[in-house]
Parts: sequence; structure tokens; C-alpha cells
Amino acid sequence: MRKVVALTPELIYKKIKMEKKFTISRNKNKQEEKMDKESKVLRVSNREEKEKKDQTILTPLEDYIKTAAYLGTKVITPTMRKYVYRRRLDGLAILNTLLVDKKLSEGINFIKQFKPNEWIIVCKRESGWRAAEIFSKLTGVRLFTKKYPSGILTNTNLDNFIETKMLFICDPWIDKNSLEDAKKVRIPVIGICDTNNHTTDLDLVIIGNNKSNKSLGLFFWLMAREYIKFHKLSKKVPSLEEFVGEELILEEPKKKRLLREKKEKELKTEESAIEEKMREIAEKADEEAKEEMEEELEEKEAFKASKAPEEGV
Repeated sequence: MRKVVALTPELIYKKIKMEKKFTISRNKNKQEEKMDKESKVLRVSNREEKEKKDQTILTPLEDYIKTAAYLGTKVITPTMRKYVYRRRLDGLAILNTLLVDKKLSEGINFIKQFKPNEWIIVCKRESGWRAAEIFSKLTGVRLFTKKYPSGILTNTNLDNFIETKMLFICDPWIDKNSLEDAKKVRIPVIGICDTNNHTTDLDLVIIGNNKSNKSLGLFFWLMAREYIKFHKLSKKVPSLEEFVGEELILEEPKKKRLLREKKEKELKTEESAIEEKMREIAEKADEEAKEEMEEELEEKEAFKASKAPEEGV
């Protein structure tokens, strides 16, 4: 027979308190589950955003690595220090590759505003002549290599005097004459700066290795691709290798190469040890077989010798 308990005010109070506690606990669990879901969504969103930020805009990261566009010099000027990621063991500065890509993208967007006849390129560095000439032929932009005729932007009495709205240079130090002329006529200047360059007199800076045919080839190739696309020029852009003038190979990092060589050496050592062991086993087997054959011959000779006297009798 089931025992019936009368609900006194104390029991009713306890029951209400337990139900309230249970409801609070259940709501708390639901709230925690909701917060966990929101936190998970936020983490995924942050991770995706970070991955997006860590991606280059114009071209895959491998292109910057293959062309050593991120590699600076041993000298770092104050105005270029903020772009340097770290130094290598040999003292060479390493530029932040994402910043190289970002600044190049900003430079290309700036260049797009000008028509081919509204700006000029000056590139006195020989390693950039090939890429600059290909760019000039594709776009129709006037180019000065080898020697820049001083005063063509400032002296109206010269026969070769020209008016232009913008100047692009490949090195602020080597192309300093054209930079000085541009400052005098107050036109914007955009230039490629390595870690040893000063950026003070430039209106827009593209950071990167401005001493290598590979890196300059990459910069002019990307500029040509985006400029032709924006201005809808009926020109086919050659390959990156065409701008560079040689085949590009993604070099294996030194650590990975040394580790691979070490493993290969260990593997060869193990193979040599196995071969040596197999040779020893084979030689031992040959010696045993030879001994057995010699014993058999001795037994046969001894048997013949023992039979010979009997035949004589």
C-alpha cells in the first residue's frame, strides 16, 4: 500500500524551490549551449578571416618566392624598416611578402588611373630592361632605359621636351635624375624600393627586390596583366618566364633540403649495410659449399685408394 504524504506548506515551498532551481539550471544549460555555438561560429569566422588576410591578392605566394621578390639587402633605411619581417643568418633583410603584394596592388591601382600616353617609365638598372621593354611594347607607355635625358621634363627649350602626368621609376637612387625633374614639375612619382632605398620623395611606394631580373620581371608582368585588363587593350600578355628571361624553379628550403639529404644518406648507408651483410652470407655459403665439395673429393679419392689393392690381388 503506497504511502500518501500530505503537502504541508513546508513541502510545497521545497517543491517550488526545487522546480525553480531545475528551471534555472535548464535555462543555464541552454544558454551555455547557445554561447558555445556562437563561440564556435565566431572562431570559424575568425579563422576564415585570418586565412583570407594571409593570402596574397595578385598572384600565389610561390611566385614571390620563386622570383625572390621578398629578398632585401643588408642595409635597411629608417623609412623601409617597417616593411622588414626579419633578417637571414647571412644578414640579408626579408620583406613581409604580404606587404610586398599589398603595396604592389596599391601601385597598380594607382597606375590604372593614367592612360598610356600620360605617364613614363625610367629604368636605368640593366636587370629590369627586358621586362620594362616588354611592358612598354604591350601598353604603349614611353620608356627610358640606359640613360635618362636630363631636363626633358623641365626644360621647354629642349627638342625632346615632354609633358607627362606621372613618373614610374625602378630605383629611387639610380633613377634620381628623373626623380629630381619630377619633383620640380610637381608630378606624382611611384617607385620600387628595396630595403636600402629612401622613400621620402615618392608619392607611392612599391616594396620589393629591385635588383633582380626575376623580381622586376614579376612586378612588370603583374602590372602589364592588370593594366591591359583594366584599359581593355587587345594585347596578349606573355608568360612570367618571358618577362623574366629564364625558367623559374621553386627552390627547396634549406632545412628541408638538408633533412632530405640526411635521410637519403641514412637510407644509402642502410642499403650498403644490407648489401654488405648479404655479400658476407653469400661468401660464407660459397666457402661452405667449396668445403663440402673438397670433402666429397677426398672421400672419393680415399675410396678409390682403398679399392685399388683389392683389384691388384
